[in-house]
Order: sequence, then structure tokens, then C-alpha cells
Amino acid sequence: MDTTFKNKALINVHAAGLLFGGTSLFSKAIALPALDMTVIRSVIAVFALFVFLYIRSLSLKLASVKHFMLMLLTGVLLGLHWVTYFHAMQVSSIAIGMIALFTYPVITIFLEPLFKSASPKRTDIVCGLVVLFGIYLMVPDFSLKSTTSLGVAWGMFSALFFSMRNIIQSHYLSEYRGEVSIFYQCSVTVVMLCCFVDIVPSFDNAYIWIQLLVLGGLFTALPHSLFTSGLRYLNAKTVSLLACLQPVYGTLFALFILNELPALMTLIGGVIIVLAAAWETYQA
Repeated sequence: MDTTFKNKALINVHAAGLLFGGTSLFSKAIALPALDMTVIRSVIAVFALFVFLYIRSLSLKLASVKHFMLMLLTGVLLGLHWVTYFHAMQVSSIAIGMIALFTYPVITIFLEPLFKSASPKRTDIVCGLVVLFGIYLMVPDFSLKSTTSLGVAWGMFSALFFSMRNIIQSHYLSEYRGEVSIFYQCSVTVVMLCCFVDIVPSFDNAYIWIQLLVLGGLFTALPHSLFTSGLRYLNAKTVSLLACLQPVYGTLFALFILNELPALMTLIGGVIIVLAAAWETYQA
């Protein structure tokens, strides 16, 4: 593989992680249920992506019926991931929701070899366990009666959906540009969830629509396109571990913008995750 393309993919994944970290703020800032927010952000993302693809004269044609069915499946998984992810942050905190989501690199490490009829590499298992240990340190309370536990549970469901989506994208749909894949997947999310929407913001509320436009365009269409583009040249395991910087970014955003002060163990866990992501970058 051309080193230039691989390096560009690494940069895209890191940039996506930074933007994904900012996405978490909207779970608290926008007064909408997670499902409603997911549908509206997806509609905005679909429109933004369609305009981009039209301007660039990029084709939306898929190579086969099999690829169309896989796009449907990955769209369902992405929609479920978004709903459970935002709900996790709404019932607990941004840090807890994001940290729980990032069990998905560990899930990916153990699921991806099944698609290759292989066993996980020893170094990958060690790196995954290091990430899991960092996540463990960042979660302050494991009481089953706490909001933390609810956030962790929903976040781990989100992690499973996201991991499955990334593996399918990496192994079966990597020939498509990130923008094309996300266009189809966001479209599926809209169709799948639109009938469950309870609240549509009034058009008189300009502020909330500005928030939704920024969320759908800058913090959904762009980072997911960058992230999915990374899956064209890197395997899902590498992308997942590199994206472990996201909860660190999100925790910092929450600290400086929402004044959510993380505990000392959260900071220690974050450092461990950063080191694991840096190691995986070096390995890649």
C-alpha cells in the first residue's frame, strides 16, 4: 500500500477523533431526546453530503446488490450506535458515555479476526487490555444503582454496534469513498428512525436549529467521512485504537466548555488511553 495514502488515513482518523470529541457536547446542549437528535442530525448530514457529492461529481452507484444490502446493514448499525451513544451521555455524563463507548476497540480486536478465520495477535490483545484498563480507571463508580452504571451499559451497547459497523465497512465496503458510505448509512438511519420522532423543534427557535446544523454538518458529515475514509486504508482494529483519543478530547471539551471537572482517576485513565493510541499509531 502507498505510504502516502496510509499516512493520510492516519491523519483523517485523528482529525475525526477531535471532531467526535466535540460532538459529545451537543448531547447536553440540545434539549432533545437522543433518538430525535439522531434523526435530525442525520437529515442534515444527508443533505450536506449530497451537496458535496454533487459538486464534486462523485457517483453514488454501488457495484452490486450485495453492497446495497451491506450499506443497509451498516446504516442500521450506525443509527443504533448514535441513539445509544447520545442516550448514554444524557443519563450520565459526557465522560462516562464516551469512555463506555470506547470499549469498542477491545470488542473490535476480538471480533475482527473472525472475519479472517484467524486469532487475535498477542500484541493487539495486550494493547486492547491496556485501553480497557484505562477506561476502567476513568469510570469513578460501578454501583448498579447509579447513573454511571446506566451510562456504561448504554455506552457498551453503542460500542458493540459501532464495532460491527466498522468491521463490515472495512472488510466489504472499503472500495467506496467515506462520503458515499456515510451518505447511504445516514439515509438508512433517517428512514429507520423517523417514525419514532416525538419532538421537532419549532422553526422560531433559531438557536437550536443553528446547533443542529453545526452538529449535522461539521460534527457528523465531516468526521464520519474522514473516519470512514480511514477504513479504506487501515483495518478496523487500527482505526478503533487510534480513535481512543476521542474520550480524552471529549473530556477536555466538557471541562472547558461545560465545566464538567473529571476526577483524578479519569485523568490517569486518559493518559493510559493516549499512550495506547500513540503506540498503535507507531505500529501502523
